[in-house]
Amino acid sequence: MRFDIITLFPELFAPFLESGVTRRAYGSGQVAVHLWNPRDWAEGNYRRVDDRPFGGGPGMVMMAEPLQHCLEAIRAARAEADAQEQAEPAPVLLFSPIGTTLKHEVVAHWAQSRGAILLCGRYEGIDQRFIDTHVTHQLSLGDFVLSGGELAAMVLLDSLTRLQPGVLNDEGSFQQDSFNPALDGLLDCPHYTRPEVWNGQEVPAELLSGHHANIERWRRDQRLRITAQHRPELIEQARGQGLLNAKDEGFLAKTRTKL
Repeated sequence: MRFDIITLFPELFAPFLESGVTRRAYGSGQVAVHLWNPRDWAEGNYRRVDDRPFGGGPGMVMMAEPLQHCLEAIRAARAEADAQEQAEPAPVLLFSPIGTTLKHEVVAHWAQSRGAILLCGRYEGIDQRFIDTHVTHQLSLGDFVLSGGELAAMVLLDSLTRLQPGVLNDEGSFQQDSFNPALDGLLDCPHYTRPEVWNGQEVPAELLSGHHANIERWRRDQRLRITAQHRPELIEQARGQGLLNAKDEGFLAKTRTKL
């Protein structure tokens, strides 16, 4: 899996690629990350990559020409591997407000891909002609604006890298994540560790019982409770998919009564 990142600030990625549990995947090349600065393909003494927008207005716009040359260099670097695997050219993914919202199923899709070219915008945006010509997918983290696409690229990389085999210490860890199909798309349950009593608060007795069926039922009930309280639409989604059983519905009914 290979990701080529077009960014004006490649130095932002250094601590990200060298920290945390996912660093093993980047260090070994299991998830290969290559950084490309379009300034290296810009012309003139100042290596200019932006200019004022036609029609006036605040801010600057990233120019199409340096991005075009940068993308051509990336295509050339990937060409041999693509030819060997008889693969289509890598998709070009732009982080933008009009993109598909990044959710678990979107992450899972990209986690099973061969990778992509990630385009990190800056300033007021990118010349629309470059977007229309080259961008194949657009993603959004949500209804807010960042200073650039670098943070969004890191979020995508981190979320899909942890799904790769062997990245996490426990192979089943990610299956217990919130939104995962293994949990029927529900939120995760609370977790506790030593000591058994902290500031007068005790660990729930069910978790200390040693009775695995009771423990799993307690965890399931807590997932249902938390999801119903904070993300009720996920309960409806699971119900619509036939993922809730009679015990689940009984617990939810009691929860609603208490509320």
